[in-house]
Amino acid sequence: MKRKATDSSKDSKAKRPREPEVDYCDVVLRKDGSGNAIWPASEQSIERARDFLKECAASRGMTLIVPDKDADGLDAGVIVRKTLVALGMSPDLIDVHLIGKNVTVHDEAERAAMLAKDPKYIIIVDQGSRAAPPVVDSLNTKSLIIDHHLSDEFPENATVRPSLLQNQAKQLNNLQVVSACHYPPVATSALLTFEICKPLNPAIASACGFLCAMGTHGDLGNTLKWKPPFPDMTEVFKTHTKKAINDAVSLINAPRRTSKFDVISAWEALLAANGPKDILNNVRLLNARAEINEEVEKQTHTPPKFSKDGKIAVLRINSEMQVHGVIATRWAGYLNSKALEIIMVANSGYRPGFVNFSCRIARSARSRDPPVNIITSLKAAADLDTGDLVERMGESFARGHKEASGGIIPAAEFEELMTLMKIGEKPDPKPEDAAKKAKASPQKNNLMNYFPKK
Repeated sequence: MKRKATDSSKDSKAKRPREPEVDYCDVVLRKDGSGNAIWPASEQSIERARDFLKECAASRGMTLIVPDKDADGLDAGVIVRKTLVALGMSPDLIDVHLIGKNVTVHDEAERAAMLAKDPKYIIIVDQGSRAAPPVVDSLNTKSLIIDHHLSDEFPENATVRPSLLQNQAKQLNNLQVVSACHYPPVATSALLTFEICKPLNPAIASACGFLCAMGTHGDLGNTLKWKPPFPDMTEVFKTHTKKAINDAVSLINAPRRTSKFDVISAWEALLAANGPKDILNNVRLLNARAEINEEVEKQTHTPPKFSKDGKIAVLRINSEMQVHGVIATRWAGYLNSKALEIIMVANSGYRPGFVNFSCRIARSARSRDPPVNIITSLKAAADLDTGDLVERMGESFARGHKEASGGIIPAAEFEELMTLMKIGEKPDPKPEDAAKKAKASPQKNNLMNYFPKK
């Protein structure tokens, strides 16, 4: 017996189709006066970076690569190293400096550690940029910064400290900066480095293509479509499957998230790899990823609290591992509401006395017009303070990207920020809700109905 067709519109409400997500590359490119697209950075800065690398390789001077600890930074650093070797530089002249846990490349201890290696050239990749002292206190060291984090401020190497010059004013052209942050679609550091290095040697495109893909997927996710102006990666994905690349990314990112923080394991794995498959059986990386997966599962079920206006959801965790970014990304794809814009995961256990937090744009808000800007939203909340909160939070507040930001601030100041954001406060009742309540008929059944009137 055949079942009769039913009218689904009567039996259930039609599901509202999800709005298609805008691809990362679907943006308006900046153009020069002649109408030519400017990407991934200004042509002048890219050419200067290439000249720097060629000079570095030809000089045979001690060179220090200082990459960030994540897949994007480490892959970019390995691209730089492979390029210098391809240009004829001895690997013995190339060293790496990996930044320690809970510090930045601008901290005095890190600057002293870099200086102690007596480099003639320093190449800093993906570390984020801000106004800071010189990279190192040396008149004989030249530095190159390759970055994509939003910033218009950089270390003051162009003007070396007067104390080093014995009170003689002298301008030194020993700092080169190439940044992609103002040229949408903003390239990752690995992609920017790949585009800088490709023309310097014919072998770079094939030898470093998988590194570019890994670093880019590490920052932008594995659903990226690689539309122009991003390069055509067809040959790369023919040689290396996207699955292998994405699995390798998760392994490379794992050590820096563990409490052990052995970023060197990830760096050495990348150096030894001729492709992503060479990374997939690395025992240390596999163990690190297992640790992280277990911790994420343990911490990710924390219920969120919302701001009074519903735009921000905050999840509080306490973990010695750097899992706040992973959890923020996971919840950003799960929570959904008309008002919601930003997911924040705050970790009070990663650094004693401080709160490390990561923010991501909610999936439901990624196609908003105007687009959600996490950095602007965080700074706007902090600016509500009438005192010195912004100064007390320090330079590590609201760093990174408009779409993925975060910070490290003292615990007390973080609580002040939560108060300014009105996290956990109930929203004001809507006028229409109050009107409906007023019109509601009063309860007719009451105790007096049961007693007849005499």
